[in-house]
Amino acid sequence: MAKAGKNYTKAAAAVENKAYSLEEAVALLKKISFAKFNETVEISMKLGVDPKHADQMVRGTVVLPNGLGRSKRVVVIASGDKVKEAQDAGAEEVGGDDIVERISGGWMDFDAVVATPDMMRSVGKLGKVLGPRGLMPNPKTGTVTFDVGKAVQEIKAGKVEFRVDKTGIVHAPCGKIQFEEQNLRENARALIDAVIRAKPASSKGKYIRSISISSTMSPGIWVDEAAL
Repeated sequence: MAKAGKNYTKAAAAVENKAYSLEEAVALLKKISFAKFNETVEISMKLGVDPKHADQMVRGTVVLPNGLGRSKRVVVIASGDKVKEAQDAGAEEVGGDDIVERISGGWMDFDAVVATPDMMRSVGKLGKVLGPRGLMPNPKTGTVTFDVGKAVQEIKAGKVEFRVDKTGIVHAPCGKIQFEEQNLRENARALIDAVIRAKPASSKGKYIRSISISSTMSPGIWVDEAAL
């Protein structure tokens, strides 16, 4: 079994086995950070749902008020006047079947894909390539739309997609460790609120079982879900 490094061990020793308020958790997370790079901060939420049932699937999107700390590279697959609309909105690459062929050939130098509904017949061929990476355009997340300009702007502004995994946990980023505490709190709260709003009607009992916040290299810090 791998042994934890001394920096991680020191950080873990500073975290008590209790649930902190969101304000306390964010402050502690920044205090115990030891990595020499700008770590991603992530929220993990254990939900009282069974993802094996389609009517208990939890997924959605949220535009974080303070962004993610980096600009995403967006590819738009469209035709006609939607090509210029996507370019004007700041998409890095815009095209039609030529983009589909490039991706089929192994090109993956992007963070998000937006497609217009009329192009989905071609984009559908990319399911096995984009699906496992969570990049397949989907109407439920606003990435299959004729309003490509708005979609690109939202993604670049810090739009985050979340989806419950097969164990009933949602993992999603909410910023960078070098963010100001207030900005991290606002982003974390926006993400948590979005997951709460996405509660399926069929979900019974306690919906939010637990919440933790962590950075790339840190231990997790429990957040008091009852207070939220």
